[in-house]
Formats: sequence, structure tokens, C-alpha cells
Amino acid sequence: MNTTAEASGGAAHGRRILLVDDSVDAALALSMLLEALGHHVRTEHDGPRALASIDDFQPDVIVLDIGLPGMSGFDVAREMRKRDTTKHALLLALTGWGSDADRQSALDAGFDHHLTKPVTIADLEALIR
Repeated sequence: MNTTAEASGGAAHGRRILLVDDSVDAALALSMLLEALGHHVRTEHDGPRALASIDDFQPDVIVLDIGLPGMSGFDVAREMRKRDTTKHALLLALTGWGSDADRQSALDAGFDHHLTKPVTIADLEALIR
């Protein structure tokens, strides 16, 4: 799939974003918005597939839902922080889980920021840049 960044010759501001959300519709909508802003986006819908894709995709940014089937976003984040390809990536929790305990668990798991759904694209883009 061509992204806006690719079509424009690779925008300097574009990031490689791995978007992980079990809601296919939500992931599609957000990926389309991020691509329209010049980012290259890969979507996955569960933790094991996200982990399997990071070595070849090498994301700069990971937007990760916490409530995933089978393997929680907390577990995925901890595993990503162990790997060289994602050790220093910007790791954003984008989730419906918004309690203070959820926020602390996200930080403890290695997330850089915790965002509660719904989030504005402007707020998300500010962190990505």
C-alpha cells in the first residue's frame, strides 16, 4: 500500500508507526489518518503478530492498545522493551483503560505515554512528532 509519505517522495517528518488494536475498524480509521499526515503505518490486531512484525518493520513509534486478546498490551510492551529494534521506540498506550492504576501499570510496563480513548489526532500527532 502506498502511503502519503511514499507518494510525496518520503516526507521528512514521517515516522514508521506500528499500530496495534484488536478493533479492526478503529485501527483502519486511525491508520488512514496517520498516513494522511505523512506517516508509514503498519497495523496488527494482537500481541504475537505485533511482536513478529517489529524486526522487519522497525517502527519509530508504537501505538498499542492495552486490552488485546490473549496477550495484554502490558505484556507486549514489556517484551518490546527487551528487543533491540523497539527498545528506544516511542511507545504509546492508546486504550479505554484510564484509571490511575492503569496509567501507572502502563508506565511500569515501559510505555512512554498513556492516552485514554478517544484521543484527538492533534494530541496524538504532538507526541509522535
